[in-house]
Amino acid sequence: MVVVMKIATARDDFPTLRAGKGVYLDSACQSLRPDSVIEAITEYYTECPTCSGRSVHGMAAAVSVRIDETRETLAGFFGTDDPNCYVFTRNCTEGLNTVAYGLGLKRGDTVVTSDAEHNSNNIPWIMLAEASGVGRRMSVSGEDGEFDIESFKERMGRDVKLVSVQHCSNVTGCVTPVKAVAEIARDFGAKVLIDGSQAAPHLKVDLDGIDADFYSLSVHKMLGPSGMGILYGKEEELMRLRPLMFGGGAAGRTGYDTAELAPVPDRFEAGLQDYAGIFGTKAALDYLSAIGFDAIVAHERELMRLIFSELEDVPGLSVVGPSDPDRRCGIYSFNIDGLMSHDIAMILDNADAIMIRSGMHCAHPFFGSKGVAGSARASTYLYNNGSDIRRFASAVRKVAEQLGDH
Repeated sequence: MVVVMKIATARDDFPTLRAGKGVYLDSACQSLRPDSVIEAITEYYTECPTCSGRSVHGMAAAVSVRIDETRETLAGFFGTDDPNCYVFTRNCTEGLNTVAYGLGLKRGDTVVTSDAEHNSNNIPWIMLAEASGVGRRMSVSGEDGEFDIESFKERMGRDVKLVSVQHCSNVTGCVTPVKAVAEIARDFGAKVLIDGSQAAPHLKVDLDGIDADFYSLSVHKMLGPSGMGILYGKEEELMRLRPLMFGGGAAGRTGYDTAELAPVPDRFEAGLQDYAGIFGTKAALDYLSAIGFDAIVAHERELMRLIFSELEDVPGLSVVGPSDPDRRCGIYSFNIDGLMSHDIAMILDNADAIMIRSGMHCAHPFFGSKGVAGSARASTYLYNNGSDIRRFASAVRKVAEQLGDH
């Protein structure tokens, strides 16, 4: 039976919101969790707090079944056929690093990224350049922070072995045309890795349609448990990829001098896993599927339009990224003349329990290239409503009028 839920009543499912903790506009960092996810985590600890793949008793078997069910749910959720193409990680960062260090890139090879990447898709390439001499080129974003496909094409060449770009910016909310990027990369024989951390919670992601070799994401941004991520890879690419870690559960038969790797995906999941997190991951995916991404996209678009409408004439306020709310994927980054972004965030929290993020959002090079010292960032999700936005906008207006330079 397919469960259908209405986004208008979704707030009732979140204990943090029921407790009246304030206005939460920091979902781009980490989302809140609904009752069903919390209950699934508790179910593991109360019903079957054991290992998968080691013991053969009933509780262990129940964990193994849920792991299989979660992979199957992931395959359906992201539009692919093979559940075994999904690897459980701690977060998107671990998935990106697994690919970066597992491809066997060497001196003379080049990786192409954009200039707007999160540090998780920036620092690994810096470290690889220092350790192995791997080169990197970056496409240059447009003035409003959007991905420039022509700039990207200019960076491509036969030396490019991997293209690694974000699907959605955590600063501007701009969406990268990843399918077009993948097609261009293929023309040059390059593999494609996508940082889907910000896109997967907010957009319907069709991995078969995108046709990337690898796609990494953080479940904690999409209603799931903290410390859970997913790395998707095409089967043939995962077979060629060297794991980042080795140990129990990731090996077949071993000797004192030999080790046979386990099949995909087990070879990438060394040691005991976060089984409670896997239980919660399935519950989060089920919750999002019950609401549907058509509803989520439409709802967030309405919220972003409301933010722009409410704040369009605030003195001294400037927006980082495009001025079109429909191009921002639930993220509103802004500055107020005369105030540091951290000051804005602390004032909003102390004055009216409005929770946003501030700083450079782990995208330091992007802000540096624009000559901006960071930003305050309000990020919406399916559980926010018009009341949240109006309360946020009213507080921002007061801060700007009373404390800003104008």
